Amino acid sequence: MKISKAVAMRIEELCKERGITINGLANLSGVHPSTVKSIIYGASKNPGIATIKMLCDGLEITVVEFFNCEIFQSLEQEIE
Repeated sequence: MKISKAVAMRIEELCKERGITINGLANLSGVHPSTVKSIIYGASKNPGIATIKMLCDGLEITVVEFFNCEIFQSLEQEIE
């Protein structure tokens, strides 16, 4: 699995846990809805850490909490 797909899955997971929509997350985090949707639907192949940090702020979690889950722990190294 690619990192971009893992990021999208994690965002969807966190939204579901909190009962918020993608647009709701965009509003909470100050990230344009089209940016969040491009991450979710795979148009953004390399979501930036600044964007992820803003999303985390909107979700009221740390970046460490965002990445500290099974989705990322099971990723294989992409550079060989």
